[in-house]
Formats: sequence, structure tokens, C-alpha cells
Amino acid sequence: MTRLEQIVQSLTSTAKIDPNDYALKTSNNRVDSLGYALAGWLYMLRWQRNTWLMGAATPIVIVLAAWLRVSLTGWALLSISITIVWLTEFMNAAVEASIDLTTSEFHPMAKVGKDVAAAAVLLGVVNSVIVGLLVMGPPLWTKVNGWFF
Repeated sequence: MTRLEQIVQSLTSTAKIDPNDYALKTSNNRVDSLGYALAGWLYMLRWQRNTWLMGAATPIVIVLAAWLRVSLTGWALLSISITIVWLTEFMNAAVEASIDLTTSEFHPMAKVGKDVAAAAVLLGVVNSVIVGLLVMGPPLWTKVNGWFF
């Protein structure tokens, strides 16, 4: 096998794996898949406290942005930032659940996996705070400044 063939084989090998050969349960029904996704979201809302905070912060940001009459570009940036925070929190919970499923004992690499997943959430939150300040800070300052000066 030539080097080029090895590279192509390496790049395409994962795509050749049929998940149905290894998964306990797969769904070809889109309605069922939506149900699984909603069940996951409800799990997050019930058991993950950070999700409660995000569930409170998200509508506050939306109402504040509407009150400030944020531009369409600002709305897009806020929407992406909010989604990143939710997404990373969900992925963090999935990583933690997967690690907890594989081991009940302390293992340094399990700690790394959990800590790195948590760091992704932190990165998303820091990004969202910065974007929120950049998008909503100036119009908020203009409104508040008018109240006091």
C-alpha cells in the first residue's frame, strides 16, 4: 500500500464504521430522536444546577437586549454566545456521565477529561460575558447615563 493509500485509508476508516453494529439503540425516526433530545434537556434542567442558572440568565439577556434595541448583528452574536454556553454545558454533562459510566474509581485521566470538559464551559461563559458587554454595554451605558446625568 502506498503512502497516499494509507493516508486515504486513515481518513476514511471512521466513516466506514456502521454505528448500528455497536450501538445498543439507534433511531431512524426523527420524532423519536427529537424526544431523546428533549429528554436530555429535561435531564439537564432537573439535575444540573448550572443549567438552572443558564435557564434564568438566558431570558434576562433576551429581555435586556430587546429593551436596548440591539442590532441584528448584536442579536446574532448574543444568540451564538448563548448557544455556545448551553452547548458546552450539555457536552460537559455528557462527558462526565460517560466517564462516570466507565469508572467508579479515581483515575488521573478521568479527572483530566472532566476538568477539560468543565474548562470548555468556562471558556464559553467568559466569551458570552465579553460578547454581552461589547454588544449591550454601550447602549446600556447610554440609557443609564441619561438617568443620572
